[in-house]
Amino acid sequence: METKWLKPFIHSAGGILLAAALLRFVIVAGNAQVLLAPEPLLGIPLRYAVLMVGGFELVVALICLFGRRVGFQIGGLAWLATNFAVFWIGLFWMHCRLQGTCLGSLTDPLHLSRGEAGHIIAFIPLYLLVGSYAALAWFWVDQKTVRLRKPALESLKISCVSCGGHIEFPANAVGRKIQCPHCAKNITLLSPA
Repeated sequence: METKWLKPFIHSAGGILLAAALLRFVIVAGNAQVLLAPEPLLGIPLRYAVLMVGGFELVVALICLFGRRVGFQIGGLAWLATNFAVFWIGLFWMHCRLQGTCLGSLTDPLHLSRGEAGHIIAFIPLYLLVGSYAALAWFWVDQKTVRLRKPALESLKISCVSCGGHIEFPANAVGRKIQCPHCAKNITLLSPA
């Protein structure tokens, strides 16, 4: 199965999360009054909630950008995206509206209105959620396919007809003529009866 799209998705998600984490750290360093308000779901000051989310985003971003294990990278993305989704569902359940006011003047240099910034901010978790679950499903199916093909690559064992020594060889070598590693007689590798 073709999985070439997984790495670009993982790297793009890592870049997005790195930018989001850095933006959150800049927001926390600011003096916006809204950061003193309690976060509706956790009940802690919004400043600490933003700092915590930025920390999680930074860790997952670093895993995505510098990690080697695709399954672990996708799993981290899916975990973070699921937490975003649960958070948004919790806000909706409590009849809270997601506020972008702590962005303050950070959207001004980009010449984005609050509405445009809100759409971009709403799109990112959706991109991460849909993309990570699609990647997770694709990766799972790919790994399952590899496991199903693996038995064809297993090794076989036979005994040499001359000396009785045991010879182990890959299954795709059936029919090949080799010298017995024990007695040096020429034998043909056959499938065990």
